[in-house]
Amino acid sequence: MTESTTNGEHLALWGGRFKSGPSPELARLSKSTQFDWRLADDDIAGSRAHARALGRAGLLTADELQRMEDALDELQRRVDSGAFAPIEDDEDEATALERGLLQIAGDELGGKLRAGRSRNDQIAALIRMWLRRHSRVIAKMLLGLAATLTEQAEKAGRTVMPGRTHMQHAQPVLLAHQLMAHVWPLLRDVERLADWDKRIDASPYGSGALAGNTLGLEPVAVARELGFSKVTANSIDGTASRDLVAEFAFIAAMAGVDISRLSEEIIIWNTQEFAFVRLDDAYSTGSSIMPQKKNPDIAELARGKSGRLIGDLAGLLTTLKGLPTAYARDLQEDKEAVFDQVDTLEVLLPAFTGMVGTMVFNKERLEAEASTGFALATDIAEWLVKNGVPFRHAHELSGACVKIAEDRGQELWDLADDDFIEVFKEFLPADKAPEVREVLSTEGSVSARNGKGGTSPLRVREQIVSAKTAIEQLRAFANSVSDGPAYKTPESLLK
Repeated sequence: MTESTTNGEHLALWGGRFKSGPSPELARLSKSTQFDWRLADDDIAGSRAHARALGRAGLLTADELQRMEDALDELQRRVDSGAFAPIEDDEDEATALERGLLQIAGDELGGKLRAGRSRNDQIAALIRMWLRRHSRVIAKMLLGLAATLTEQAEKAGRTVMPGRTHMQHAQPVLLAHQLMAHVWPLLRDVERLADWDKRIDASPYGSGALAGNTLGLEPVAVARELGFSKVTANSIDGTASRDLVAEFAFIAAMAGVDISRLSEEIIIWNTQEFAFVRLDDAYSTGSSIMPQKKNPDIAELARGKSGRLIGDLAGLLTTLKGLPTAYARDLQEDKEAVFDQVDTLEVLLPAFTGMVGTMVFNKERLEAEASTGFALATDIAEWLVKNGVPFRHAHELSGACVKIAEDRGQELWDLADDDFIEVFKEFLPADKAPEVREVLSTEGSVSARNGKGGTSPLRVREQIVSAKTAIEQLRAFANSVSDGPAYKTPESLLK
């Protein structure tokens, strides 16, 4: 079953001991070109590197190597232009590409390329190459979102908003502080990608099916041709392990979760009840029946997509958990999950960043709500502590102030001096008690929280500067190139 297809016969990468080809049912089940064809350019890069290894080992003459590389370049041009594509008979992208190579180079030359490699080490290398390239694309997009959020934080200035825990008013915080709380998780996502790249930077090429090869091919040189700094230490591990693919899937899912958390805030802030933010017309939609509606569709879609990203991770881990050591066909399922994650993030992030960059905050509304809901109660307790009251008692006294105001339908600053004198009488002299008013303002509250990482204007300014520095440092990874000299971009072959 390994005949050349120059005469139109079936091509498979296995055969000899089989009396017939696969049944139609098996062929349909085995077929993977519908999703793995996107690895074609990486596969051809691997073929270039492998051909050069065959040349160094004396298994291809200099002339044969040149003709092989020319044929591979031509094959890639046809693939990238769409002139060559998988047919129904092709089991996977490797089968399709070998068929294409045989059509261009002929059976005698094209048939030599398979020596010393297996689809097992090929596909293990290809998914690494593809993920490393797209990790940089996603990193650049995440940094773009982080930079946009940081710009919004700078625009926010000293605007104060109600900080919440349990979705209840907790303490006033700077709007900038709230926005920056979403920047740091995104930067950690990029840091995870950069750290993950160090572990995936190892080539399985040369591992063969699982035990290595006997043809004297030098895997280190092949690794460098493909952009890897080293070779996997164990050929079985190199061909069969997908923990690094799963690790990427976790990072992608975590990025989705981080985006979803911000989405949830934007969706709430955009409601009429909150009215904290107004979305740009270009990044929101209307209703098919209610003309007045302006919907936060991008944020809602982002929230929904995060579930999809998590599902991809869960599905992949479930596939991997039951596999014995060494390659099993179940590993075909490692690709669709991360392909879907990459496609999802690369479509989602530009739209989401555009929405974040164009939304406008209602600063007056934010300021008006910042101190409501007894949000300054903690400030009263801490003021009492500064005046010698043990915190256990200070907490109770502040709570008593809240109770009085709540019963009257007032806020804390509406209480009379006599109210504070009466509540604090066992701990503070009467002339001292009314001085608590110095902390009953949002500006005073946020300014007082001046510890590292706090919400005071000074500290928020510091963290904005730190975030900008971190973004620029991480751009070094996002702008780096993981591809080796054997990989050729479609554009380079058009010259």
